[in-house]
Amino acid sequence: MTSAGILHADLDSFYAAVEQRDRPELAGRPLIVGGGVVLAASYEARAFGVRGGMGGREAMRRCPHAHVVAPRFGAYVEASREVFAIFEDTTPIVEGLSIDEAFLDVSGLQRLVGPPAEIAAALRARVRLEVGLPISVGVARTKYLAKVASAVSKPDGLLVVEPEQEVAFLHPLPVERLWGVGQVTAAKLHARGIRTIGQLAEHAESDLELALGSASGRHLWALANLRDPRPVTVGRRRSSIGSQSALGGSRTRTLEELDAILVGLVDRVSRRLRAGERIGRTMTLRLRFGDFERATRSATIPRSTASTAAWIDTARALLHTSYPLLRERGCTLIGVSISGLVDEVHDEQLELDLWGRERRREESAALDRALDAVRDRFGTASVARAVTVRRGPRSDAGASSRIEEPTLPDLMLASSTGAAPRSAQGRGPRSR
Repeated sequence: MTSAGILHADLDSFYAAVEQRDRPELAGRPLIVGGGVVLAASYEARAFGVRGGMGGREAMRRCPHAHVVAPRFGAYVEASREVFAIFEDTTPIVEGLSIDEAFLDVSGLQRLVGPPAEIAAALRARVRLEVGLPISVGVARTKYLAKVASAVSKPDGLLVVEPEQEVAFLHPLPVERLWGVGQVTAAKLHARGIRTIGQLAEHAESDLELALGSASGRHLWALANLRDPRPVTVGRRRSSIGSQSALGGSRTRTLEELDAILVGLVDRVSRRLRAGERIGRTMTLRLRFGDFERATRSATIPRSTASTAAWIDTARALLHTSYPLLRERGCTLIGVSISGLVDEVHDEQLELDLWGRERRREESAALDRALDAVRDRFGTASVARAVTVRRGPRSDAGASSRIEEPTLPDLMLASSTGAAPRSAQGRGPRSR
Protein backbone atom coordinates (compact mmCIF):
# COMPACT_ATOMS: atom_id res chain seq x y z
CA MET A 1 0.00 0.00 0.00
CA THR A 2 1.35 3.42 -0.96
CA SER A 3 2.03 5.99 1.74
CA ALA A 4 0.17 9.23 2.40
CA GLY A 5 1.84 11.50 -0.16
CA ILE A 6 -0.96 13.68 -1.57
CA LEU A 7 -1.73 17.09 -0.09
CA HIS A 8 -4.97 19.03 -0.46
CA ALA A 9 -4.28 22.66 0.42
CA ASP A 10 -7.28 24.94 0.88
CA LEU A 11 -7.15 28.59 1.93
CA ASP A 12 -9.55 29.32 4.77
CA SER A 13 -12.43 31.68 3.93
CA PHE A 14 -10.18 33.09 1.23
CA TYR A 15 -11.80 36.42 0.29
CA ALA A 16 -12.57 37.30 3.90
CA ALA A 17 -9.07 36.31 5.02
CA VAL A 18 -7.50 38.62 2.42
CA GLU A 19 -9.66 41.52 3.64
CA GLN A 20 -8.73 40.84 7.28
CA ARG A 21 -5.05 40.62 6.33
CA ASP A 22 -5.10 43.93 4.47
CA ARG A 23 -7.22 45.68 7.15
CA PRO A 24 -5.91 44.54 10.54
CA GLU A 25 -8.72 46.37 12.34
CA LEU A 26 -11.11 43.73 10.92
CA ALA A 27 -9.14 40.78 12.28
CA GLY A 28 -11.22 38.70 14.69
CA ARG A 29 -14.44 40.51 13.75
CA PRO A 30 -17.46 39.16 11.84
CA LEU A 31 -16.84 40.10 8.22
CA ILE A 32 -18.98 39.70 5.10
CA VAL A 33 -17.61 40.17 1.59
CA GLY A 34 -20.33 41.32 -0.80
CA GLY A 35 -23.53 43.19 -0.05
CA GLY A 36 -26.43 41.88 -2.12
CA VAL A 37 -25.17 38.31 -2.02
CA VAL A 38 -22.57 36.98 0.40
CA LEU A 39 -19.45 36.00 -1.54
CA ALA A 40 -17.51 35.02 1.58
CA ALA A 41 -17.87 35.21 5.33
CA SER A 42 -15.21 35.14 8.00
CA TYR A 43 -15.34 32.34 10.54
CA GLU A 44 -16.54 34.90 13.10
CA ALA A 45 -19.58 35.59 10.87
CA ARG A 46 -20.07 31.89 10.10
CA ALA A 47 -20.53 31.30 13.83
CA PHE A 48 -23.81 33.22 13.46
CA GLY A 49 -24.96 31.10 10.52
CA VAL A 50 -23.78 33.36 7.68
CA ARG A 51 -22.80 31.37 4.58
CA GLY A 52 -21.59 32.07 1.05
CA GLY A 53 -24.46 32.51 -1.43
CA MET A 54 -26.80 33.79 1.26
CA GLY A 55 -28.74 37.00 0.61
CA GLY A 56 -27.34 40.12 2.19
CA ARG A 57 -30.48 40.87 4.20
CA GLU A 58 -30.60 37.40 5.69
CA ALA A 59 -26.89 37.58 6.51
CA MET A 60 -27.32 40.90 8.35
CA ARG A 61 -30.39 39.58 10.17
CA ARG A 62 -28.30 36.71 11.51
CA CYS A 63 -25.27 38.84 12.26
CA PRO A 64 -26.33 42.50 12.52
CA HIS A 65 -22.95 43.65 13.85
CA ALA A 66 -20.98 42.20 10.90
CA HIS A 67 -18.75 44.51 8.88
CA VAL A 68 -19.59 44.42 5.14
CA VAL A 69 -16.94 45.16 2.48
CA ALA A 70 -17.06 45.24 -1.29
CA PRO A 71 -15.06 42.50 -3.05
CA ARG A 72 -11.61 43.33 -4.45
CA PHE A 73 -10.99 40.65 -7.04
CA GLY A 74 -7.61 42.05 -8.04
CA ALA A 75 -6.34 41.54 -4.49
CA TYR A 76 -7.67 37.97 -4.44
CA VAL A 77 -6.03 37.08 -7.75
CA GLU A 78 -2.71 38.50 -6.58
CA ALA A 79 -2.89 36.57 -3.30
CA SER A 80 -3.74 33.39 -5.21
CA ARG A 81 -0.72 33.84 -7.46
CA GLU A 82 1.54 34.22 -4.45
CA VAL A 83 0.15 31.08 -2.81
CA PHE A 84 0.42 29.02 -5.99
CA ALA A 85 4.02 30.17 -6.37
CA ILE A 86 4.67 28.57 -2.98
CA PHE A 87 2.84 25.41 -4.08
CA GLU A 88 5.00 25.13 -7.18
CA ASP A 89 8.11 25.89 -5.19
CA THR A 90 7.20 22.93 -3.00
CA THR A 91 6.61 20.38 -5.78
CA PRO A 92 6.28 20.51 -9.57
CA ILE A 93 3.18 18.28 -9.41
CA VAL A 94 0.38 20.75 -8.60
CA GLU A 95 -3.23 20.41 -9.73
CA GLY A 96 -5.16 23.62 -9.19
CA LEU A 97 -8.85 23.20 -8.42
CA SER A 98 -9.82 26.83 -7.98
CA ILE A 99 -8.36 30.18 -7.03
CA ASP A 100 -7.86 29.02 -3.43
CA GLU A 101 -7.20 25.26 -3.43
CA ALA A 102 -4.98 22.66 -5.07
CA PHE A 103 -3.69 19.12 -4.86
CA LEU A 104 0.06 18.58 -4.48
CA ASP A 105 1.86 15.28 -4.96
CA VAL A 106 4.90 15.16 -2.65
CA SER A 107 5.30 11.39 -2.57
CA GLY A 108 8.59 11.56 -4.47
CA LEU A 109 10.18 14.13 -2.17
CA GLN A 110 10.50 12.11 1.02
CA ARG A 111 14.17 11.19 0.59
CA LEU A 112 15.17 14.69 -0.52
CA VAL A 113 12.97 16.92 1.65
CA GLY A 114 11.32 14.86 4.38
CA PRO A 115 8.02 13.16 5.27
CA PRO A 116 4.83 14.57 3.71
CA ALA A 117 3.63 15.77 7.11
CA GLU A 118 6.75 17.92 7.50
CA ILE A 119 6.39 19.24 3.94
CA ALA A 120 2.75 20.17 4.66
CA ALA A 121 3.71 21.93 7.89
CA ALA A 122 6.44 23.90 6.11
CA LEU A 123 4.01 24.85 3.33
CA ARG A 124 1.47 26.17 5.84
CA ALA A 125 4.16 28.16 7.61
CA ARG A 126 5.36 29.71 4.33
CA VAL A 127 1.84 30.71 3.26
CA ARG A 128 1.26 32.33 6.65
CA LEU A 129 4.62 34.11 6.70
CA GLU A 130 4.97 35.14 3.06
CA VAL A 131 1.34 35.80 2.09
CA GLY A 132 -0.22 36.39 5.50
CA LEU A 133 -3.11 33.94 5.06
CA PRO A 134 -4.29 30.85 6.97
CA ILE A 135 -4.45 27.59 5.03
CA SER A 136 -5.66 24.12 5.93
CA VAL A 137 -3.91 21.05 4.56
CA GLY A 138 -4.98 17.43 4.46
CA VAL A 139 -2.44 14.68 3.77
CA ALA A 140 -3.51 11.21 2.63
CA ARG A 141 -2.88 8.38 0.20
CA THR A 142 -5.61 9.51 -2.25
CA LYS A 143 -6.94 12.82 -3.50
CA TYR A 144 -10.37 12.25 -2.03
CA LEU A 145 -9.11 11.43 1.45
CA ALA A 146 -6.74 14.40 1.36
CA LYS A 147 -9.64 16.71 0.48
CA VAL A 148 -11.80 15.33 3.29
CA ALA A 149 -8.88 15.65 5.72
CA SER A 150 -8.34 19.32 4.88
CA ALA A 151 -12.05 20.02 5.37
CA VAL A 152 -12.05 18.27 8.75
CA SER A 153 -8.92 20.17 9.84
CA LYS A 154 -10.44 23.62 9.17
CA PRO A 155 -9.88 26.31 10.11
CA ASP A 156 -6.12 26.75 9.83
CA GLY A 157 -5.29 23.11 10.52
CA LEU A 158 -3.24 20.15 9.37
CA LEU A 159 -4.48 16.56 9.38
CA VAL A 160 -2.52 13.52 8.21
CA VAL A 161 -4.43 10.30 7.47
CA GLU A 162 -2.01 7.38 7.32
CA PRO A 163 -3.08 4.28 5.34
CA GLU A 164 -3.74 2.21 8.44
CA GLN A 165 -6.03 4.96 9.81
CA GLU A 166 -8.18 5.42 6.70
CA VAL A 167 -11.18 3.29 7.68
CA ALA A 168 -11.28 4.63 11.23
CA PHE A 169 -11.11 8.20 9.91
CA LEU A 170 -13.55 7.99 6.99
CA HIS A 171 -16.33 5.60 7.92
CA PRO A 172 -17.76 7.50 10.95
CA LEU A 173 -18.17 10.68 8.88
CA PRO A 174 -21.61 11.66 7.51
CA VAL A 175 -22.36 10.76 3.89
CA GLU A 176 -22.44 14.47 3.08
CA ARG A 177 -18.64 14.37 3.27
CA LEU A 178 -18.53 12.19 0.15
CA TRP A 179 -17.44 13.97 -3.01
CA GLY A 180 -20.65 14.32 -5.06
CA VAL A 181 -23.26 14.02 -2.30
CA GLY A 182 -25.53 17.04 -2.34
CA GLN A 183 -28.87 17.63 -0.67
CA VAL A 184 -30.87 15.46 -3.09
CA THR A 185 -28.49 12.49 -2.94
CA ALA A 186 -28.17 12.81 0.83
CA ALA A 187 -31.96 12.70 1.19
CA LYS A 188 -32.12 9.50 -0.89
CA LEU A 189 -29.44 7.87 1.23
CA HIS A 190 -31.06 8.99 4.49
CA ALA A 191 -34.36 7.48 3.34
CA ARG A 192 -32.57 4.12 3.15
CA GLY A 193 -31.09 4.51 6.60
CA ILE A 194 -27.63 5.40 5.27
CA ARG A 195 -26.21 8.28 7.28
CA THR A 196 -22.51 7.52 7.59
CA ILE A 197 -19.91 6.64 4.99
CA GLY A 198 -19.33 3.35 6.78
CA GLN A 199 -22.99 2.39 6.39
CA LEU A 200 -22.79 3.21 2.69
CA ALA A 201 -19.65 1.10 2.28
CA GLU A 202 -21.50 -1.93 3.67
CA HIS A 203 -24.17 -1.79 0.96
CA ALA A 204 -23.80 -3.69 -2.28
CA GLU A 205 -22.63 -1.62 -5.22
CA SER A 206 -25.58 -2.85 -7.31
CA ASP A 207 -28.07 -1.59 -4.69
CA LEU A 208 -26.54 1.88 -4.81
CA GLU A 209 -26.65 1.89 -8.61
CA LEU A 210 -30.37 1.12 -8.50
CA ALA A 211 -31.00 3.85 -5.95
CA LEU A 212 -28.78 6.61 -7.34
CA GLY A 213 -28.04 5.66 -10.94
CA SER A 214 -25.17 3.62 -12.35
CA ALA A 215 -22.49 6.31 -12.49
CA SER A 216 -23.28 7.94 -9.15
CA GLY A 217 -23.73 4.63 -7.36
CA ARG A 218 -20.40 3.24 -8.57
CA HIS A 219 -18.64 6.49 -7.78
CA LEU A 220 -19.88 6.77 -4.19
CA TRP A 221 -19.39 3.07 -3.46
CA ALA A 222 -15.77 3.30 -4.64
CA LEU A 223 -15.02 6.37 -2.52
CA ALA A 224 -16.63 4.84 0.56
CA ASN A 225 -14.46 1.76 0.08
CA LEU A 226 -11.26 3.82 -0.24
CA ARG A 227 -10.91 3.33 -3.98
CA ASP A 228 -9.67 6.48 -5.67
CA PRO A 229 -6.89 5.79 -8.20
CA ARG A 230 -6.85 9.29 -9.70
CA PRO A 231 -3.37 10.83 -9.81
CA VAL A 232 -2.56 14.48 -9.26
CA THR A 233 -2.50 15.86 -12.80
CA VAL A 234 -0.79 19.04 -13.84
CA GLY A 235 -2.99 21.16 -16.09
CA ARG A 236 -1.95 23.53 -18.82
CA ARG A 237 1.41 25.14 -18.38
CA ARG A 238 1.41 28.37 -16.45
CA SER A 239 2.14 31.64 -18.22
CA SER A 240 4.43 32.84 -15.43
CA ILE A 241 6.71 31.47 -12.76
CA GLY A 242 8.01 33.20 -9.66
CA SER A 243 9.35 33.10 -6.13
CA GLN A 244 9.33 35.45 -3.18
CA SER A 245 10.82 35.96 0.25
CA ALA A 246 9.17 37.50 3.30
CA LEU A 247 11.47 39.72 5.36
CA GLY A 248 11.07 39.92 9.12
CA GLY A 249 10.31 43.35 10.52
CA SER A 250 10.01 46.57 8.56
CA ARG A 251 13.43 48.14 9.12
CA THR A 252 15.20 49.87 6.27
CA ARG A 253 17.47 47.46 4.43
CA THR A 254 20.48 48.46 2.40
CA LEU A 255 20.56 48.05 -1.34
CA GLU A 256 23.25 45.43 -0.88
CA GLU A 257 21.05 43.34 1.44
CA LEU A 258 18.08 43.48 -0.92
CA ASP A 259 20.31 42.71 -3.89
CA ALA A 260 21.56 39.51 -2.23
CA ILE A 261 17.98 38.35 -1.65
CA LEU A 262 16.97 39.33 -5.18
CA VAL A 263 19.83 37.42 -6.81
CA GLY A 264 18.90 34.29 -4.87
CA LEU A 265 15.28 34.52 -6.03
CA VAL A 266 16.23 35.09 -9.67
CA ASP A 267 18.67 32.19 -9.51
CA ARG A 268 15.89 29.91 -8.25
CA VAL A 269 13.28 31.05 -10.79
CA SER A 270 15.58 30.89 -13.81
CA ARG A 271 16.65 27.38 -12.83
CA ARG A 272 12.99 26.34 -12.70
CA LEU A 273 12.54 27.84 -16.17
CA ARG A 274 15.34 25.72 -17.55
CA ALA A 275 14.08 22.62 -15.77
CA GLY A 276 10.75 23.07 -17.54
CA GLU A 277 12.48 23.87 -20.86
CA ARG A 278 10.82 27.28 -20.98
CA ILE A 279 11.93 30.84 -21.73
CA GLY A 280 10.33 34.19 -20.97
CA ARG A 281 10.46 37.89 -21.79
CA THR A 282 9.02 39.90 -18.89
CA MET A 283 10.41 40.29 -15.39
CA THR A 284 8.14 41.58 -12.61
CA LEU A 285 9.49 42.74 -9.26
CA ARG A 286 6.95 42.49 -6.43
CA LEU A 287 7.41 44.57 -3.29
CA ARG A 288 5.59 44.87 0.01
CA PHE A 289 6.34 47.92 2.13
CA GLY A 290 6.55 48.30 5.88
CA ASP A 291 2.85 49.28 6.03
CA PHE A 292 2.00 46.12 3.99
CA GLU A 293 0.94 48.04 0.90
CA ARG A 294 2.25 46.51 -2.31
CA ALA A 295 3.76 47.63 -5.59
CA THR A 296 5.07 45.99 -8.74
CA ARG A 297 7.65 47.02 -11.31
CA SER A 298 8.19 45.21 -14.61
CA ALA A 299 10.45 45.24 -17.66
CA THR A 300 10.35 43.33 -20.95
CA ILE A 301 13.57 42.29 -22.67
CA PRO A 302 14.03 42.10 -26.46
CA ARG A 303 14.50 38.34 -26.64
CA SER A 304 13.04 35.47 -24.61
CA THR A 305 15.58 33.68 -22.43
CA ALA A 306 16.12 31.46 -19.39
CA SER A 307 19.59 32.88 -18.73
CA THR A 308 20.22 33.62 -15.06
CA ALA A 309 22.67 36.42 -15.88
CA ALA A 310 20.19 38.18 -18.18
CA TRP A 311 17.42 38.04 -15.59
CA ILE A 312 19.73 39.23 -12.80
CA ASP A 313 20.58 42.28 -14.94
CA THR A 314 16.90 43.00 -15.51
CA ALA A 315 15.85 42.46 -11.89
CA ARG A 316 18.68 44.63 -10.58
CA ALA A 317 17.68 47.49 -12.84
CA LEU A 318 14.15 47.32 -11.42
CA LEU A 319 15.46 47.17 -7.85
CA HIS A 320 17.72 50.18 -8.33
CA THR A 321 14.85 52.34 -9.59
CA SER A 322 12.64 51.17 -6.69
CA TYR A 323 15.16 51.52 -3.87
CA PRO A 324 14.47 55.19 -2.97
CA LEU A 325 10.89 54.17 -2.16
CA LEU A 326 12.02 51.10 -0.23
CA ARG A 327 14.49 53.17 1.78
CA GLU A 328 11.67 55.52 2.74
CA ARG A 329 8.88 53.00 3.43
CA GLY A 330 10.74 49.81 4.40
CA CYS A 331 10.42 46.39 2.78
CA THR A 332 8.70 43.31 4.23
CA LEU A 333 8.57 41.15 1.09
CA ILE A 334 10.42 40.95 -2.20
CA GLY A 335 9.48 38.66 -5.05
CA VAL A 336 10.17 38.12 -8.73
CA SER A 337 8.26 36.46 -11.53
CA ILE A 338 9.02 35.82 -15.18
CA SER A 339 6.10 35.84 -17.59
CA GLY A 340 5.42 35.64 -21.30
CA LEU A 341 6.62 32.04 -21.15
CA VAL A 342 6.97 29.84 -24.21
CA ASP A 343 8.61 26.49 -24.76
CA GLU A 344 12.36 26.64 -25.27
CA VAL A 345 11.99 25.26 -28.79
CA HIS A 346 9.76 28.20 -29.71
CA ASP A 347 11.03 29.96 -32.82
CA GLU A 348 12.81 33.20 -32.06
CA GLN A 349 13.75 35.92 -34.55
CA LEU A 350 17.52 35.70 -34.98
CA GLU A 351 19.72 38.78 -35.20
CA LEU A 352 23.06 39.50 -36.81
CA ASP A 353 25.82 38.76 -34.30
CA LEU A 354 27.93 41.83 -35.02
CA TRP A 355 29.24 42.33 -31.49
CA GLY A 356 29.65 38.75 -30.24
CA ARG A 357 26.35 38.70 -28.33
CA GLU A 358 25.58 35.17 -29.44
CA ARG A 359 28.93 33.92 -28.17
CA ARG A 360 28.31 35.52 -24.77
CA ARG A 361 24.85 34.00 -24.66
CA GLU A 362 26.27 30.57 -25.40
CA GLU A 363 28.87 30.99 -22.65
CA SER A 364 26.16 32.04 -20.20
CA ALA A 365 23.97 29.09 -21.19
CA ALA A 366 26.90 26.68 -20.76
CA LEU A 367 27.54 28.07 -17.27
CA ASP A 368 23.85 27.70 -16.35
CA ARG A 369 23.82 24.09 -17.55
CA ALA A 370 26.94 23.28 -15.53
CA LEU A 371 25.51 24.79 -12.35
CA ASP A 372 22.18 23.01 -12.87
CA ALA A 373 24.00 19.70 -13.22
CA VAL A 374 25.92 20.27 -9.98
CA ARG A 375 22.73 21.16 -8.10
CA ASP A 376 20.82 18.23 -9.54
CA ARG A 377 23.51 15.87 -8.32
CA PHE A 378 24.56 17.40 -5.01
CA GLY A 379 21.55 19.51 -3.99
CA THR A 380 20.51 23.14 -4.38
CA ALA A 381 22.81 24.29 -1.55
CA SER A 382 25.92 22.82 -3.17
CA VAL A 383 26.59 25.90 -5.29
CA ALA A 384 25.66 29.52 -4.70
CA ARG A 385 26.44 32.97 -5.99
CA ALA A 386 28.89 34.70 -3.71
CA VAL A 387 26.67 37.76 -3.46
CA THR A 388 24.01 35.66 -1.70
CA VAL A 389 26.58 34.37 0.80
CA ARG A 390 28.04 37.79 1.54
CA ARG A 391 24.82 38.99 3.15
CA GLY A 392 25.02 41.39 6.02
CA PRO A 393 24.75 45.16 6.24
CA ARG A 394 27.79 47.36 5.68
CA SER A 395 28.10 50.60 7.48
CA ASP A 396 28.59 52.54 4.24
CA ALA A 397 25.77 50.81 2.37
CA GLY A 398 22.87 52.88 1.20
CA ALA A 399 20.94 54.04 -1.81
CA SER A 400 24.14 54.99 -3.60
CA SER A 401 25.83 51.65 -2.98
CA ARG A 402 27.45 50.12 -6.01
CA ILE A 403 26.30 46.53 -6.48
CA GLU A 404 28.70 44.44 -8.48
CA GLU A 405 27.41 42.30 -11.32
CA PRO A 406 28.21 38.63 -10.71
CA THR A 407 30.64 37.09 -13.17
CA LEU A 408 32.22 33.64 -13.32
CA PRO A 409 34.55 34.28 -10.31
CA ASP A 410 31.49 35.44 -8.38
CA LEU A 411 30.27 31.84 -8.20
CA MET A 412 31.50 29.61 -5.44
CA LEU A 413 31.04 26.00 -4.46
CA ALA A 414 29.63 25.63 -0.96
CA SER A 415 31.93 23.67 1.30
CA SER A 416 31.95 22.49 4.87
CA THR A 417 35.00 24.65 5.59
CA GLY A 418 32.96 27.82 5.35
CA ALA A 419 35.73 29.55 3.42
CA ALA A 420 34.89 33.02 2.23
CA PRO A 421 34.24 33.45 -1.50
CA ARG A 422 36.62 35.26 -3.75
CA SER A 423 35.76 38.86 -4.49
CA ALA A 424 33.83 39.39 -7.67
CA GLN A 425 35.43 41.39 -10.39
CA GLY A 426 32.37 42.77 -12.07
CA ARG A 427 30.87 45.88 -13.54
CA GLY A 428 28.09 48.00 -12.17
CA PRO A 429 24.54 47.19 -13.23
CA ARG A 430 23.74 48.10 -16.80
CA SER A 431 20.63 50.12 -17.57
CA ARG A 432 18.22 48.79 -20.13
